[in-house]
Amino acid sequence: MRKVELLAPAGNFEALRGAIAAGADAVYLGGSAFGARAYAENFSQEEICRGIHIAHLFHVKIYLTVNTLVKENEFESLYSFLCPFYEAGLDGVIIQDLGVFYFIRKYFPGLELHISTQMTVTGFYGAQLLKQEGASRIVPARELSLQEIKLIKKNADIEVETFIHGAMCYCYSGQCLFSSILGGRSGNRGRCAQPCRLPYRVNGGKEEYPLSMKDMCTLNILPELIEAGIDSFKIEGRMKKPEYAAGVTAVYRKYIDLYYQCPEKYQIEDKDLDYLKSLYIRTDIGEGYYKKYNGKDMVTLTSPAYLGSDEQLLKEIRKTYLEAENRISVRAKAVLKTGQPAVMELISDNAEISVSGDLVQKAEKQPLSYQKIKGQLLKSGETAFKIEDVQLDADEGIFMPVSSLNCLRRNAVNALEEKITALNGFAYKEREKADYNEPVFSPAAEYEEENEDISPKREKVLHILINTADQLMAAASEGCGRIYIDKLQINNELISKLRDLGKDGCEFYLVFPYIVRDKDSDKLEELYRFLKEDVFAGALIRNLETLSFLEQRGFNKKIVSDINIYAWNSYACRFLKEHVSEIYVPAELNKHELLQLKKKTDGKYSLSAMIYGRLPMMISANCIRKTSDKCGSVPGFLTLSDRYSKEFPVYTDCVYCYNVIYNSVPLSLHSLFKKGHAVPEVSRLDFTVEDRKETEAVIRYFKGLLKQYKEPFYKEFTTGHYKRGVE
Repeated sequence: MRKVELLAPAGNFEALRGAIAAGADAVYLGGSAFGARAYAENFSQEEICRGIHIAHLFHVKIYLTVNTLVKENEFESLYSFLCPFYEAGLDGVIIQDLGVFYFIRKYFPGLELHISTQMTVTGFYGAQLLKQEGASRIVPARELSLQEIKLIKKNADIEVETFIHGAMCYCYSGQCLFSSILGGRSGNRGRCAQPCRLPYRVNGGKEEYPLSMKDMCTLNILPELIEAGIDSFKIEGRMKKPEYAAGVTAVYRKYIDLYYQCPEKYQIEDKDLDYLKSLYIRTDIGEGYYKKYNGKDMVTLTSPAYLGSDEQLLKEIRKTYLEAENRISVRAKAVLKTGQPAVMELISDNAEISVSGDLVQKAEKQPLSYQKIKGQLLKSGETAFKIEDVQLDADEGIFMPVSSLNCLRRNAVNALEEKITALNGFAYKEREKADYNEPVFSPAAEYEEENEDISPKREKVLHILINTADQLMAAASEGCGRIYIDKLQINNELISKLRDLGKDGCEFYLVFPYIVRDKDSDKLEELYRFLKEDVFAGALIRNLETLSFLEQRGFNKKIVSDINIYAWNSYACRFLKEHVSEIYVPAELNKHELLQLKKKTDGKYSLSAMIYGRLPMMISANCIRKTSDKCGSVPGFLTLSDRYSKEFPVYTDCVYCYNVIYNSVPLSLHSLFKKGHAVPEVSRLDFTVEDRKETEAVIRYFKGLLKQYKEPFYKEFTTGHYKRGVE
């Protein structure tokens, strides 16, 4: 059985050293940019290159987090950011952005591509698609059960990495706009303000913390996780202290090794659980979603606070892993014969080398003493080695400059480092510059013109997305061309109704759910059966599972990707265009960034925009209704109220078993229709809680804007990120 990898977090260089000393097999860390922990200390370029070098000597891998969504104008720095790490032997990159995935695959061949949990892979269909595109590892959604993870391993035949310890998000990672919409701090950009840790009222009830998940601790189920075939166990915590990284790593190292030594004797000691609870973990802990789909007992309803840390324990960890020397012991032999090159050998447990230096001279005045020679050769400075002893074979009355002895020792240490690194399987010297080509970027264009209309002079059209039968009839009565059917029960009766409405010129697209899991396979097949009916012209997809599912069935109608399959840049558009016919731009780009994206794609891709509707701010496996009361098993809406009495509609989807938390007010980009502004070729109006009368009024208003601008009749709305964007 292949031994599972223990993957530790490191927020700075000290944490990296501590994780290695504590027994990590691999360490993930972030650089000065492109990482989803913008507020962590993070590493300089020099520290990462040095860290890669040190880690490889201890047979430890380094994975770099490049797991944010990247704006178009940031790609010019991505290549220069990655290049030194690639050449230093970086083992893999953790990626969220499809454009970054496309870019690194093209310009850094051979570098392992690990799919971040931020990409929301929830099953083997998505894993199969990403493997086909070049991914070597998947970090699936944290909400998956152990059985679902086994299915990914079985059906996608790809490495799987899962979290085993640390903080948990309430939302499916990558599907959260809560912090972004409310405060401009995007979780997709590593700047989450953690609104899930704040108090809320459900349907006007008492104030609690219904969105605050317990921290994860999986020591008790570690054998089951190992036996499931998971390839890498990941500890969360790049924002936490070095003592946390080292201490938690040491405990999991102990129990992983214990299992492999004697599985039948695997048993957790209470002192080790107490040890973990003393290392900055929340007041309540659980085992995550491995064995539970959701539940009230997974949430810290009364308080999201941390227990804090035991200061005495932190001191012990610091002394054991952070301050103690963690070096490779070596022995040395040196031969210094008059008139011959000096020779030095270094011998470790699994490698030995020999190097030659300058000529040994006969001393004219003061010969070198044995003590002086050994003293210089024993020095190891800040290297990863500790030279325990030097066997010296030297003539009497010899002389060499101290600089020559130092150079001999340095060359020997460097040679041993290269030998051990190669023996440990890190042959990064093979990465020559000739193997990859630097991208050529066109000169950076300025996008400051407020009213620049770069859209082709084509007719602007409105599409409608509906969630209820009343909204459907409103859209049909207003003569809307394309209508997206979401949340309605698809059956023969509805198909018949759509066929009748289609006679009046309506075109229908079937909307697939935000999240699909293995349990939904029969429902997916049923949707696909209806999708093949002539009444549907295509499908709107919201995840890679559905995309792969449709592609594997040879689906030949149009596929449209929604706003949460992020196309932040032209590289992401290139990736998606190989799979879909239309792309909806994400909600977090501002007007200048949208213009830039439009110019960069140069009309090659059909970019559409949602311009009205309540933005989905969270998609969660946990259920607010079940947490506050009990499972109703009937889809519907409830309200979530914050400290300022803002009410957020929450749709509890009991068909696919997830929640959608919508913004308290609708997005409305009516200002796009002012004279001279860049109106998308295709604009979509999304309806959630509106009744038929409200739906008709909004449709009429926006249809009127196509002819003449006027202010909206509704007073409460947001322009989202169109003006401000995100950091």
